[in-house]
Amino acid sequence: MSTALQYLFDALSVGSLYALGALGIALIFGVMRLVNFAHGDVMTFAVFVLIAPTIEAVTRLWVGAWPTPLLVLSVLAVGALLSVLAEWVLFRRLRKASPATAMIASFALGFVIQNLLLMLHSSRPKAVNLWPQLNQPVEVLGARLPALQLLTIAVAALLLAALAWMLRHTRAGIEMRAAAEDFQMARGLGVKANRVIMLAFALSGALAALIGLLMVNQTGLVDIRMGAPMMLVAFVATVIGGLGSLQGAVLGGLLMGAVSTLLQALLPQDARAFRDAFLYASVIALLLWRPQGLFVTGAQRQRV
Repeated sequence: MSTALQYLFDALSVGSLYALGALGIALIFGVMRLVNFAHGDVMTFAVFVLIAPTIEAVTRLWVGAWPTPLLVLSVLAVGALLSVLAEWVLFRRLRKASPATAMIASFALGFVIQNLLLMLHSSRPKAVNLWPQLNQPVEVLGARLPALQLLTIAVAALLLAALAWMLRHTRAGIEMRAAAEDFQMARGLGVKANRVIMLAFALSGALAALIGLLMVNQTGLVDIRMGAPMMLVAFVATVIGGLGSLQGAVLGGLLMGAVSTLLQALLPQDARAFRDAFLYASVIALLLWRPQGLFVTGAQRQRV
């Protein structure tokens, strides 16, 4: 029983991170039809504000000087502001360009962010010990689970519930859902494009920063390349859920987490090193069955 419960919480914890990442990608794709491949680098940049580009003693002071609420809000704000700045400086000027052009621009933006961090911090991973108490085990129904795992699940659930409420019960959320279904029709009905797009970028950047904070607490390291693997899995989860579908992105992320954990538990010891190969083989099988993803938005129906 305790082993099964451990696997369940492992799946929920990993799937929660993937779901938040996929939702950040889906928010931008929904209003701009843009797959922002710089999303992972925004996450990396946001958590690197925890590290002062100076000597180690100052770095410890830099991290320890902020109270926890201010630290969290600062990291989220950096992610949101960087994402909004990218939209204002770069993507706004490419709205009438082809999707391939905008996608290449997002790749270029990611490389710019990576090399900026490389100049400031070098390529060596940096150790960060934010909240060591979160690594202490907590007993739940006979299973001993890290407190960080429970926090990850709780934070993701609260955020997803808050976003669902916002999308259904606020004007900005309703406008974003309308834009995700049919952006041109939404504009014709009076939705202000700039406001909706900037809100989508801000939410996406804040979600990326939050994922970075949770990952730093899991690994104890910040690395200029830490965003790329998360971006890849989150993008795959978005495709599985159906590009442009917000609920599909969340479901795709949770599904990726569940399958990944299940493979880790069921594969023989010698085959676990190839877990990702089995994971993406299952993704291929799913997309062969439903190439459009699990959910189909109105915009996808129009393109088909």
